[in-house]
Amino acid sequence: RLAPAEVESRIAIVVSGGTEGILSPHATIFARVPVTEREKDERDAPKRLAIGVAATRDFLPQEIGRRPQIEATADAVKTAMRDAGISSAADVHWVQVKCPLLTADRVREARRAGHEPVTESAYKSMAYSRGASALGVATALGEITAAIADEAVLLDWSLCSGVASASAGIELKNNIVIVLGNSTAASGDSVIAHAVMQDAIDASAVLTAVQNAGGEGVLATTAGASRIVNVLAKADPSPDGMLRGWRHIMLDDTDISATRHARAAVGGVIAGITGCPAVFVSGGAEHQGPPGGGPVAVIFRV
Repeated sequence: RLAPAEVESRIAIVVSGGTEGILSPHATIFARVPVTEREKDERDAPKRLAIGVAATRDFLPQEIGRRPQIEATADAVKTAMRDAGISSAADVHWVQVKCPLLTADRVREARRAGHEPVTESAYKSMAYSRGASALGVATALGEITAAIADEAVLLDWSLCSGVASASAGIELKNNIVIVLGNSTAASGDSVIAHAVMQDAIDASAVLTAVQNAGGEGVLATTAGASRIVNVLAKADPSPDGMLRGWRHIMLDDTDISATRHARAAVGGVIAGITGCPAVFVSGGAEHQGPPGGGPVAVIFRV
């Protein structure tokens, strides 16, 4: 809830395809509802779930996957934080970014202008765009303080964000940024917290996120678990083909893509813990958590 003057009619839609395994198709809708002055006076202003939205300018094809996209995304994250009433990076627990990709037409556009795009592959450009967007989030939140070179994208895996979630699509040319965090400027009955999964079966990180949201012990009962509004996570197969010393075949299966394998695996871990398969698991986690892992956030009804 926000003061009426702060409420705007803006709708940001992020559609993520892929509900492999036991993942259940669903929609999670966030609404910013006006709060009256009386309600503002009567509450003790605890931090509650807040949402902020911002957008970058349209990118030139040759900027996708490179520093211009990183820097513009960082600026948009800061704008979205202000929109949500969040002043501290520590209160940001999930940053959803919808970003563009390169098509054949966009590649030709860049070359006609005398520029070489980061790749001519549409599929590979999705990874570059997601990676640059995630690095922009990390820059905005102080997770990375040094300047990031173009060459670091999809190469230096030590650079990552613990709260970024990027998804690439053909339908836009800019980045749409949605920040989820906690703020005293918001009211309501929910909070959000996060942790970082170190690999695809890191159940302890999911439990930590629940505990950080104030839900310690809630998973012991069905009624307690129902206070979990949703879980948001990123998933990617470990690029070295190993998982805790064991070989995995996610990268080698010619029938099922690695991303689908990873979403199904992580979705199963989270659903097994929470007792609910209607969770959001997004693939393509370049620079979003460590290789093979990724951020996980829990929205919890207090």
